[in-house]
Amino acid sequence: MTTSQGDAFVAFEHVQKSYDGVSLVVKDLNLSIGKGEFLTMLGPSGSGKTTTLMMLAGFETATHGEIRLAGQPINQVPPHKRGIGMVFQNYALFPHMTVGENLSFPLEVRGMAKDARETKIKRALDMVQMGSFINRRPAQLSGGQQQRIALARALVFDPALVLMDEPLGALDKQLREHMQFEIKHLHESLGITVVYVTHDQGEALTMSDRVAVFNDGRIQQLAPPEDLYERPENSFVAGFIGENNKLTGVIEDLSDGRALVRLPTGELIEATAVNVKEKHARTMVSVRPERVEFRPERMPEGAHVLDAEVREIIYMGDILRTRLKVAGTEEFVMKIRNAAGQARLEKGQKIRIGWLPQDARALDPM
Repeated sequence: MTTSQGDAFVAFEHVQKSYDGVSLVVKDLNLSIGKGEFLTMLGPSGSGKTTTLMMLAGFETATHGEIRLAGQPINQVPPHKRGIGMVFQNYALFPHMTVGENLSFPLEVRGMAKDARETKIKRALDMVQMGSFINRRPAQLSGGQQQRIALARALVFDPALVLMDEPLGALDKQLREHMQFEIKHLHESLGITVVYVTHDQGEALTMSDRVAVFNDGRIQQLAPPEDLYERPENSFVAGFIGENNKLTGVIEDLSDGRALVRLPTGELIEATAVNVKEKHARTMVSVRPERVEFRPERMPEGAHVLDAEVREIIYMGDILRTRLKVAGTEEFVMKIRNAAGQARLEKGQKIRIGWLPQDARALDPM
């Protein structure tokens, strides 16, 4: 999904944020989000993603630039008048109120009649399968149940935009994965626009239409999940999204979008030239662990083949994560599917590994 500023439901135009008047936490942000889109802001702590979300919510004020919602500037609009649903990591439920009263509160603030409130509360609780908990208080609910109520409260007044700030961060792994699918299904069935903040790359890849990868106050890449993973545009994105092998080298030749790279141990490998500018420049070649093969009968035709030594094998259930010494680095990883009849490797074993040139990308040096 590509959204221009003209048809954007949410638009950041040259937005900056500084807390001290000197250092910029968000730097010249231009971002357009389409109506009905699920966009995730992903990045490490301090990258600017949460500050961006808080400016959209109205809890932080932009130092420079304009934020627009449905075509209207909202910089000066207070949070409670923006009509935005919000879900926080810590749930932010009122402990002295029942579930029903928590959901009633945003409707009362909007002056809604009692009958209409009751209808909307029932519908919102049914959406998250929590209808029978209407008279409980938050302390009587598990973490997952509280998060469902927080989600229902954000949806109860039918907002066109819902913001979620690390909403699943406090849940255990299994429940978190279950809630990811629940939130995604709610988004699809209701047609709402969701802006979601997380530092969990798996969460971002699972749920999003597009992902904005933040670092140092800037968006490093904005793309659908598959593009981010398969076609990272720089070394930061390649390293941050999924596991990635990094081979340093020097560019020997550049032509037709391909780079010929000499590794420190002298081998020449070919890669797609993505973020490199000239011959003799340093580069970082990225190769995903699952693209690497060691079985001769399955080695793809035209593969680059290098010598390797097995340093470590970690059993992870569905895969065997195998760490290798390759071309001077001891941190090269190959993932082997744990399948019947699969050949097993041993620590210290010398093997030959290979991958296709198109599965390697020559990027800026880290």
